Parts: sequence; C-alpha cells; structure tokens
Amino acid sequence: MQVTGKLGYIKAKNMKPHLIDPSSDLTHECYALIDAPSLKRKRFPENNVTVVESEAAARAGADTARNIVPAVVFGPSRSSEGFRLFYLVRWLE
Repeated sequence: MQVTGKLGYIKAKNMKPHLIDPSSDLTHECYALIDAPSLKRKRFPENNVTVVESEAAARAGADTARNIVPAVVFGPSRSSEGFRLFYLVRWLE
C-alpha cells in the first residue's frame, strides 16, 4: 500500500517519516531515481529527482550509462532561493 502526500509524491509505507515540521506531511523520506552526474552532491533540485513507489522500482530504474542512480531521499523542501530540493539520505548500491 502506498500513501500519497498533498503534493502527489509517493510515500512508501515502510519509510521513516523525518518531518521538519511535525504538523505537516509535505516533506518525507522516499525512494527515488536521481539524475546525478556526481555522487558527491547531497541535495538535488526537483527536476533531477523522480520519486518511485519502492526500493525495487528504484533499483530497476537505475541506468549507470545515463547517470540515473537509485537512492533514498528526503523532500521536497523549499530552499531559501525558492527552489524545491531533495536531500540525499543514502544511495542504494
């Protein structure tokens, strides 16, 4: 079973909620595919992140030739510049 947040992002049922604001469910931990030319970055703009339903879907969607890497991310969160960002929790290797 999946739960969809207010913005339509998929939250997997076994993911830990890491809410910055406990009264909001807009930011959460989720599985994703990241267009990541460098694995040294720790935050990614929303247009580089595709949220997926499960760890298996993230792993299946990986494409090293195109730098599409599976990960667990936290977000989306609004930056001080107004961008929506996802923060890396961990890479799925």
